Amino acid sequence: MIDSSLSSLGAKVVLTSSSDQNHPSENIIDGNTETFWISTGMFPQEFIIRFAEPTQISTVTMDTYNVKHLKIEKNTSQSASQFEFVTEKELDCTEGRLQSNAISLNGGSATHLRFIITLGYDHFVSVHRVSFRN
Repeated sequence: MIDSSLSSLGAKVVLTSSSDQNHPSENIIDGNTETFWISTGMFPQEFIIRFAEPTQISTVTMDTYNVKHLKIEKNTSQSASQFEFVTEKELDCTEGRLQSNAISLNGGSATHLRFIITLGYDHFVSVHRVSFRN
C-alpha cells in the first residue's frame, strides 16, 4: 500500500537541517507535490521522519528536485539517535522536472527514517513528497 499522506498515518517530520517559513518541513509528508521543503544551499542536508509506531517499509518513493546523492538510514527506537545505514542512491538530473524515485529499503521495520542529501545538482534542493510501500 502507498499512502499519499504520511501525516494521515501520524508520521511527523521531527528534524530538518534547514528551514524556510514559506516551505516548512511538514510539506514533505502532506502528500501534495505542489508543496515542498527547500534547503538553504549547503550540503549535507537532512530530515528525519518519525512514525507513530514501528512500521514495515519495503520501498520509499520520493518526489524531489535537484537532489544528486541521497543516503537513507533507519532506527527502531523511540529516540531519533543511533541510526543504521539502509541504502544510498545517485539520482538522475531531470532538467526542470521533479525527480520521482522508488528506493528499495529491503523490508524491515522502522520508527524513524533519516534522509541525508549529500549532493545536489544546484545549491538548493527541494523535497516535495515522501511516501512508502510496506
